[in-house]
Amino acid sequence: MTVLAPVAGTVLDLADVPDPVFAQAMVGPGAAIRPTTGVQAAVAPVEGVVSTLQPHAFVVTSGTHGVLVHLGIETVSLGGEGYTTLARRGATVTAGAPVVRWRPDDVTARGLSALCPVIAVEADPETVERLVPVGTVVAGGTPLLRWSPGDR
Repeated sequence: MTVLAPVAGTVLDLADVPDPVFAQAMVGPGAAIRPTTGVQAAVAPVEGVVSTLQPHAFVVTSGTHGVLVHLGIETVSLGGEGYTTLARRGATVTAGAPVVRWRPDDVTARGLSALCPVIAVEADPETVERLVPVGTVVAGGTPLLRWSPGDR
């Protein structure tokens, strides 16, 4: 399955995320994106069901496999301020469909990191491949990862 970049920005290695849960791939392997400035609509990384939806994070589940998008680090502390959900929990979405609107600049203005981890939840690291090199600037909706999950 191809996992799309949910936001526009610069691709980083997951180890560069300033949160050990993500940096050490405790939730699963993936990549991170340093988002561009301005208002962005974070898009569904895969086709599936919005199985989890918080203003600052969401999971889209395709079959039995979920992809987590976290919009900034420690952003749960914002209580949803600065985020607008554009989809509903339980909704079926196509890959690239807008899920949350946010402004990364507002996150950094509050002293938080706007980095966006994109995680293949509980995946075997051997099944996930980054499709673009670190340092590449991508648009939202650009292929970011290839995940060959097999069956769980």
